Amino acid sequence: MHFKPWLVYLVIGFLGLVPLLMAMLAGAVANCTKCQLSEAGVGPCVIAGKDVGKMLYAMFVSGWFSLITLPAALLATLIYSVYLLVGR
Repeated sequence: MHFKPWLVYLVIGFLGLVPLLMAMLAGAVANCTKCQLSEAGVGPCVIAGKDVGKMLYAMFVSGWFSLITLPAALLATLIYSVYLLVGR
């Protein structure tokens, strides 16, 4: 099966950026709700009567996975580019 190259690049890029995007989203939510967000530990953050501090903390700390996913996405992009060049 042959995929459109731009779609494959888009998926690779998105998968590489997901942890970073999650950390940025957690920071934005914490900023908007005036909650304290830190890597040092979970802080309380009540939104609509529910404490989402643990979820925001997990999302924020997942940003560290981008140290793995970004280089992996770059490597996957290079490998796919070579595959396209050799295949034509």
